[in-house]
Amino acid sequence: MKRIAIQGAKGSFHDIAAHRYFSGEEIEVIYCATFEDIFSNIKKEDSVIGLMAIENTIAGSLLQNHELLRESDTQIVGEARLHISHSIMCLPEDDWDDITEVNSHPIALMQCREFLNAHPRLKAVEAEDTAKSAEDIFRHKLHGRAAICGKDVAAMYGLKILQEGIETNKHNSTRFLVLSNRWQADDLRKGKVCNKSSLVFTLPHTEGSLSQVLSILSFYKMNLTKIQSLPIIGREWEYQFYIDVVYEGRLRYHQAVDAITPLTKELKILGEYAESKCNL
Repeated sequence: MKRIAIQGAKGSFHDIAAHRYFSGEEIEVIYCATFEDIFSNIKKEDSVIGLMAIENTIAGSLLQNHELLRESDTQIVGEARLHISHSIMCLPEDDWDDITEVNSHPIALMQCREFLNAHPRLKAVEAEDTAKSAEDIFRHKLHGRAAICGKDVAAMYGLKILQEGIETNKHNSTRFLVLSNRWQADDLRKGKVCNKSSLVFTLPHTEGSLSQVLSILSFYKMNLTKIQSLPIIGREWEYQFYIDVVYEGRLRYHQAVDAITPLTKELKILGEYAESKCNL
């Protein structure tokens, strides 16, 4: 049985992604309050696998998670994409006229901004998790409150769905990374063709330093699918660059990494894995 650590409660989008990614396998989900707890569980027990959101098509990159990944000794061994659709739900006795407050994770609230703007009398209150917001309403019989989360959560807690599909952009997907201790990474990659890699590096504060790296990646036919810069705390105007590259040949990929290494500082390969080309 695989043990999967996620951030969030039962029924959360992390929970859905974990069950779909490991579909057909027996898994035990470890529900964590924070993303930091995912890494703590992996560090505490080598066999634990992590699944963590890294970016969303509407909200953008989860910058904190990039840093957690860089600072850890874990490896990315896979990725998954999940279509996100939000519903608003409440206790079955309540209706629209009764609702004065809506609870959800801040990113979910951000993804439903147009809906919330159209209902100004609803006070949006941030919570630690989407599904946990619904669970709290059920367990504590919180009349006058609603939760924004996936529609399947309503059936879990006997809640009434007031409206489905309230996300601003219907093309709303979240990308998740599958993480493991480096000692079991190769076992988890068995049978999969790795054609994607995530790297992080810093560059000297000189003219054209980033352009040189990108030119080399282009020369070796690396398809740059993401680039994210983050300032280095305590070092003015210096940045870390997180990149994802997709490639066809392993040899060219290794040649590209070897070629950019002398031009970069603190280069770290965060993981090599198979690209996910469709939503779960």
